[in-house]
Formats: sequence, C-alpha cells, structure tokens
Amino acid sequence: MDLRILAPVAGVVALLFAFYLTGRVTKMDPGTPRMQEIAAAIHEGAMAFLIREYRTLVWFVLVLAGAIAVGGIITHGQESLQPTTAIAYLAGTICSVLAGWIGMNVATKANVRTANAARTSANAALGVAFSGGAVMGMSVVGLGLLGLGIINLLFDNPAVVNGFALGASSIALFARVGGGIYTKSADVGADLVGKVEAGIPEDDPRNPAVIADNVGDNVGDVAGMGADLFESYVGSIIAAIAIAAALGIANGTLVPLLVAAAGIIASIIGTFFVKTDEGANAQNALNTGTWVAAALAVVATYFITTGFITEPFTIGNNTYTGTGVFIATIAGLIAGVLIGQITEYYTSSKYRPTKIIAQQSLTGTATNIIAGISTGLVSTALPVLMTVAAILVAFQYAGLYGIAMAAVGMLSFTGMVVAVDAYGPIADNAGGIAQMAHMDKSVRKITDTLDSVGNTTAAIGKGFAIGSAALTALALFSAYTQTVGITVINLADPKVVAGAFIGGMLPFLFGALTMQAVGRAASQMVEEVRRQFREIPGLMAGTGKADYAHCVSIATSAALKEMIVPGLLAVAAPLVVGLTIGKEALGGMLLGATITGFLLAIMMANAGGAWDNAKKYIEEGHHGGKGSGAHAAAVTGDTVGDPFKDTSGPSLNILIKLMSIVALVFAPLFM
Repeated sequence: MDLRILAPVAGVVALLFAFYLTGRVTKMDPGTPRMQEIAAAIHEGAMAFLIREYRTLVWFVLVLAGAIAVGGIITHGQESLQPTTAIAYLAGTICSVLAGWIGMNVATKANVRTANAARTSANAALGVAFSGGAVMGMSVVGLGLLGLGIINLLFDNPAVVNGFALGASSIALFARVGGGIYTKSADVGADLVGKVEAGIPEDDPRNPAVIADNVGDNVGDVAGMGADLFESYVGSIIAAIAIAAALGIANGTLVPLLVAAAGIIASIIGTFFVKTDEGANAQNALNTGTWVAAALAVVATYFITTGFITEPFTIGNNTYTGTGVFIATIAGLIAGVLIGQITEYYTSSKYRPTKIIAQQSLTGTATNIIAGISTGLVSTALPVLMTVAAILVAFQYAGLYGIAMAAVGMLSFTGMVVAVDAYGPIADNAGGIAQMAHMDKSVRKITDTLDSVGNTTAAIGKGFAIGSAALTALALFSAYTQTVGITVINLADPKVVAGAFIGGMLPFLFGALTMQAVGRAASQMVEEVRRQFREIPGLMAGTGKADYAHCVSIATSAALKEMIVPGLLAVAAPLVVGLTIGKEALGGMLLGATITGFLLAIMMANAGGAWDNAKKYIEEGHHGGKGSGAHAAAVTGDTVGDPFKDTSGPSLNILIKLMSIVALVFAPLFM
C-alpha cells in the first residue's frame, strides 16, 4: 500500500467533520426576524465581496498559470519548472478559494445563531461560535491536504508539487490584502465618525458603515486568515518534500504528509475538549482544546518520525536519525505555542503592556500612540529568540531537512489554530447583531466578553501565523538554494548585498502601500458616513434609515482596486531580481525580506492588538470608561492600530512566503 494515500484520506476526514459541524450550526435557532434581516445583509455583503474578488483574481491566476507553462516549455522541463506545474498551481488556487468560501459561508450563518444563543448563556454562545470557526479550520487543513495529497500522488514530482504552494500563496496574498483593506476602511470610517464625532455606540444601527464593518470582520479575519494559514500549511509540507527529495532522504517525502495527517486527527479530537459547561471560562476552554491538539500531535509525530526514518541519513559531513527529525519537528511546534503565549502577553488586557497603553490614554492620543508603538517594538524580541532557538535546534538535529520539519511541526495542528482564530470574528459579529437588533443588554454583555476573548485569540493566531511564516519562508529559501545549487550566501559578494538591501526594503514598501490603501479607502468611507448623517432626515434621531449598501459598495470597490499593486509587487520582485542580477542576489533578497518582514509583521500585529484591547479595557469601566477623554484617545489609537494588525502586519508574512515560492518555482530561469 502506498502510504501517501493517507494524506488525502485525512483531508477527507477533516472535510466530513466540517460538514458535520456545519449541520450543527445551521440547525441552531437564528433568532428574531430583525436579527435574521441583519445577518442576511452581512452574509450577502461578505459573499458578494468574495465573488467579485475571485472574479478579479481569475485573470491574474490564468496569466501566471500560462507563464508557468511557457517557462516550463522554454526550459524543456528542467529542474523545478515543468509545464505540468501549471496544473498544480491551478489546483492550489482552487483549494484555497474553496476553503475561504466554505469557511466564510458558515461563519456568516454562525454569527446570528451565536447572538441568539447568548440569550440563553455565555457557554451556549461560545459553543456555536467555536463550531462555526472550526468549520473554517477543518476546511483549511482538509482541502490543503486533500489537494496536495492528490497532486503528489498524480505527479510524484516535487518540482510539480511546488506549483500547489504557489497557487495557495497567490490567493492568500490577495485575500489578506483585499480583505484587510475592506475591513479596515469600514472599521476606521465607522469608528471615527460614529464613535468619535457622533458619539454613538459601536455597532449602532444609525451608523451607515456598520454593516460594512461587520462584513469586513468576515472577509478579513475569516477568509483572509484562513487563506494565510492554508498557504503556510501547504508551503511547509512542500518545502520539506522538496528538501527531502533533493537530499535523497529515505521516506523523507512521506513523513511531512503523515505528520500533517496525524495533526488533522489531533485537531479534531482537540475540538471536543473545548468544554462549554456552565461556569467554564471561554479563554480557558479554547486554550484547553489547543493544548490537547498540540500534545496529541507531539505523540503522533514521535511514532511517525522514528517509525519511518529508520536509516540514518547524511547531509554534508553530518549524519542524522529519525529521533533527530522528531526533535527538530517538536522544536518548531514548541516555538509556535510559545510565540502564541508571548503574543497573548503583549496584547491581552489581562497583562501589563496593554494596561500601560490604557493608562497612557489618560494624557491623550499622543501618549497612547507612543505606548502602542513601543509595545509593538519590544514585542519582537522574544518571538525572534524563540524562532532562532527552533532554527538552531532543528538544524543541529536534522540539518536543512530539520528546519523544514520544524515548520511542519509548528503547523501540524493548524486546524485547531484556525478554529480558535475564526471564532473571534463570529463573536464580534454576534455583538454587532445584538446591538443593531436592540437585544437585551445582557446579550451584548455576553457577546462583548466573547469578543474580548476573540481579540486575544485573533492576536495569538496572527502571532502564530507570523512565526510559522518565518520558518516556512526559511524552509522554502533552503529548498531554493538546493535547487539552484547555492551552497553559501556570500555576504562579501556585492550582488548578494544588493539583493539583501532590496529584500530588506520590500516589507517596508509593501507595508506603506497597504497602509496608504487603507487610508484612501477609509477617507472615502468617512466622507460617505458624514454625508449620510448630514443629508438623511432623522438618521441621528433613529427615524431615518441609513444606506448600508452604499458603504458596502465603497469598501468593496476600494479593496479590489487597492489590492492589485501590492499583490503584483510580491510576484514581480523576485522575478526581476533573479533575471537581472542573478540567483545569488535573489538569495540575498529572500533572506533580507524574511528578516525584516518577520520583525515588522510582529511589531505591527502586536501593536495593533494591544491598542484594540486597551480600548476595550477602558470600555469595561477603567480610567473613566466610555465617553471619557481616555476612551477618545484609545479609540484613535485603536483606529491607527486597525490597519497595523489586520492589513499590513498579517499581509507581510504572506509576502515573504510568496516571494520564496516564486523563486523556487521559477528557479531554472535564474540559472
């Protein structure tokens, strides 16, 4: 029996579990007609955005697929560029699109059911929200391993399989950038005009941007995050396969597939440990499920690595064993968990950094901004040290293959991580529906508590995604150097130094482009919300009705327009450097981009998360509570942090992975 079949089988199991969870969610009571009306508007807006986004991306996908096929013909199918790689590329895009579609479709149905369940208890609402998030998690790992497993079986060629990762990366970048621009343009517009200028509560139905804001939570934090981790998940597996094939490691291409398959089962089991009995704490319940999934993944990894890598293998002058591969894999998993915990420390209102930002809000916006930026900057230290430790341990015990397996280990329980992360936007939407439907204050109190936990889980998810991106990008970089025959990155070579400077600059340029895009889109939203408050009779009094559809249209059009340039930059940069300066310069560029992109992504994501929870900490009644000067400063800080944490920061980890996989796929052109 070809054991590689276990990968797509595990993918099918994940999809069946997602189907089961979907049924459980849709059977729940969607609440009153008013609640269903609001939820329908959010659902329709979210799905309409996805349809328009995918229509826009079709042309990009077809052009790049054609370029891959032509490149394979030109190089006569040498090395990593095969004409059939285009087929794998298209399969990767289709699987990523399906994962986002399924996950967001269910998330936008779970939100109203979560709000209705909150009328019963906090734990009932937690159960619905987590089930909705778990559909996204299972769709990501299920379609990822099913598609990758089938492509691997069909072509049995790592050179072709690389295309699947490129397809996943292409969709991920546009989904993250487009979704991030959408959600933050709506959020910033809603907050600046509604909360700060008009003085009305968050998610107030009088705010014209409120539906667009709730739609944005889904397209940015459900579909966007899902595509992000889908890309990391398949990218890490493919990098390990490519390195194992290049080094001739017996069963080395099989082991990452089996570890990922075992991780799916571990994640499914972990979901049952998210207990929702009365009295349970939401954060503790989610943490328990995550820890169980991680522990089961560790046990399974030990038996897989030691059971299948039974013969020592040699890389250079060093010999490694299956036990060494296990240690390398677990080093990545431990680093991922620790980075998540570090992220929680810097972004949760339970801990000192976020409380300091809230306290600094007492003296105004400037001190709030200074505290937030400094928190983001200092938060880079420990995650970098954790990543460095994982790299050194992995290399010590299994060489370059160990680094790739460390990335696989970190992402082995991705199903559970995405489930916990996608829970947050569902809880946030539930709060919005409760506010707009004028439900009892006790319901909004429950949804706010769940949303606060969701902010922390989202921040942890972003930290995990960024940490995994660094290891995945490094593994893909190692695969690239193996493919083009680079044994040493010579920093005395001017071409390498030039490439490193270009790579180091790109994340800053990319971050600026996405921030500017949010600013332009948000300006349009602010003007539209102000216009409606000014021109629609009785809107502020509650007798007029806001034009929600126009705000949704503005956010959609702006996001689709603004995502093009950053997306093309990520694909074009490695091609231009590789073709004009050479393969060594491209190696330097990838290394420079990975280092600065990793640091900048952590800084922006954690600063944004801390600003958000500092605002919520004040809204709980600290430092004067809602309506105070400290609250106004915190709202402004949160508004600055929104594109940090939901647009630019998360997009950067996709940038460094996409550039690495583009370099790997098109490597023969640079030789």
